[in-house]
Amino acid sequence: MEEYLIILFRTLFLYLLILLIFRLMGKREIGELSILDLVVYIMIAEMASLAIENTKDPLINTLLPIMVLVVIQITLAVLSLKSKKFRDIVDGKPTIIINNGKIDEKAMRAQRYNFDDLLLQLREKDVGNIADVEYAILEPSGTLSIFQKQNGDHQENGSLALPLIIDGEIQEDNLKLIDRTRTWLLTQLNKKGYEDPGEISFCSFQNGEFYIDLMNE
Repeated sequence: MEEYLIILFRTLFLYLLILLIFRLMGKREIGELSILDLVVYIMIAEMASLAIENTKDPLINTLLPIMVLVVIQITLAVLSLKSKKFRDIVDGKPTIIINNGKIDEKAMRAQRYNFDDLLLQLREKDVGNIADVEYAILEPSGTLSIFQKQNGDHQENGSLALPLIIDGEIQEDNLKLIDRTRTWLLTQLNKKGYEDPGEISFCSFQNGEFYIDLMNE
């Protein structure tokens, strides 16, 4: 009877503790979890399960590694907020699979993503024909974001709102996608009164128009 009470106590205690830990880690949908998040969650769940089963082991043997994982995860999350490069390493970068109606096979191969995967995810979004897709972006979470053509025609170049600056860092890859250069971007920003791109938290370009948000405003 005593062993069952210990199991019940440990179950309730660890349940409440894990709820608190997940709240500390921030709110993200399951499909949006990064690889880092998944690894931490799986390890915490496994350690909690072992702690409930092995009632003779001191609870501190489980709490200590869990707390270490929480500290590591929160520290890396803070670093991700402050550094776009670090965020790309940990979370990965979105990949444009279909660009202006054209499939980028090279990008697909780089992500080990095949046509069966593409067609499956298009069907899940109720898109039955690749020809109807203007842009398809494979997100770091593995989901596919789809932008369909308007009236069956190609939209003008730059119709997808591509981020050109994130956290003060110019996104060279996105500039190439719209056939623009770093010099062009800096010239356009200067015309609008922005001399230092490092002061811009987010800048996107769509249909010839800029959206610019400064840091700490």
